[in-house]
Amino acid sequence: MTGLTQMNLWEKILWYYDINGVYVWEQFLQHLLLSFYGVILAAIIAVPLGFYLARHHKLAQWIIQLASLIQIVPSIALMTLLMFLFGLGPNLVILTIFLYSLLPILSNTYTGVMNVDQNVINAGKGMGMTRNQVLFNIEIPLSLSIIISGIRSAFVMAIGVATIGAFVGAGGLGMVLIRGMRASDGTAIILAAVIPIALLSIVSDIMLSFVEKRLNPYRA
Repeated sequence: MTGLTQMNLWEKILWYYDINGVYVWEQFLQHLLLSFYGVILAAIIAVPLGFYLARHHKLAQWIIQLASLIQIVPSIALMTLLMFLFGLGPNLVILTIFLYSLLPILSNTYTGVMNVDQNVINAGKGMGMTRNQVLFNIEIPLSLSIIISGIRSAFVMAIGVATIGAFVGAGGLGMVLIRGMRASDGTAIILAAVIPIALLSIVSDIMLSFVEKRLNPYRA
């Protein structure tokens, strides 16, 4: 114990990883899965809905504003409201992430489809393309980078929301944060949680940004 008190902050963080590496890794994976499942579920709903709204403009304003209202509610408050309906645990966090992810994915999909050059669509139709061929050969490829941009924003946001999942029994790196807050001198433990959370956000943002640029049909 005397040796621990003589360590500097970075040495204490490394010591914590050495002693609790398996536990931190398990919480890291749980954190990643909570974020991933919430965003993927939102994408399954929001991407087709975005394409549908691009063909039904009158509905678009209402639906997107409805999704915007969810963003206004603080994540803790939304999670508390949902807790009364769905109880505690990982499903509550996934549902919260799902709801928060709808707006960026939906609005980006809608914008991406609306920004597809109408002349290109007309040219495709002039060549005899069916509606599905226009969708899969023109609209989806030309709007995909903007859709990925929305998924990228949603995923970075999801990592932050998943952090508070520990307070409702969902696990994740928030559990390590709670340990640090409860310890008498928990700065090193808190940083041991914050560092992988930050790294997860940065790495996922860089990777999705790379994918977004690669899919941009107008890239140089």
